[in-house]
Amino acid sequence: MFILSHRGYWKAPEERNSGQAFRRAFALGLGVETDVRDRLGDLVISHDPPTGGEMGLRDLLELHAEYGHVGPLALNIKADGLRGPLESTLADFPKVNAFVFDMSVPDALDYLGWSVPVFTRQSEMERECPFYERASGVWLDAFFGDWYEISCIVEHLQFGKQVCLVSPELHGRDPQPLWDRLAASDALRDSDLMICTDRPEEAEAVFSR
Repeated sequence: MFILSHRGYWKAPEERNSGQAFRRAFALGLGVETDVRDRLGDLVISHDPPTGGEMGLRDLLELHAEYGHVGPLALNIKADGLRGPLESTLADFPKVNAFVFDMSVPDALDYLGWSVPVFTRQSEMERECPFYERASGVWLDAFFGDWYEISCIVEHLQFGKQVCLVSPELHGRDPQPLWDRLAASDALRDSDLMICTDRPEEAEAVFSR
């Protein structure tokens, strides 16, 4: 189980998607999930529509390189039409381990076949995964409750997909029941499995037992 820190490893809400949060995550050997948008022709890190002063994607990638490209980068694509500039930017960082997800379906089709892995998504609102056969992985979400069974994760892994789970605290729920079920399953000791969490050190302690 690989740990992805959600918007970096932040200790206070204002640190989300900041250089400080990314440095903290990379220093611990963690992966990072973050949000990519465009502003005035530049790719920036921002969950909401950017207004100025956001960290540039290139700055994040340089920071990732500074720490030896430790951990994967999960790039949540928040706007359509970014594949071209994203491809150009990532080409300058050939050692980066990144995947993209959450694009609109029409926009996602433009990413398939590119060298960077593309994840489809599944949740209780989206039981059928778009472009599943061509996707490298599945972003497995649960908005209102832990709707899926361990067998769902295992099935995706057996189909050769990477899987990233969205930890329940991202939706305001206690993650411990799900964490305990995952940690107790020998079937999930798989290098293709990740979890995106706001509590990365706590998760690391659970899944490294």
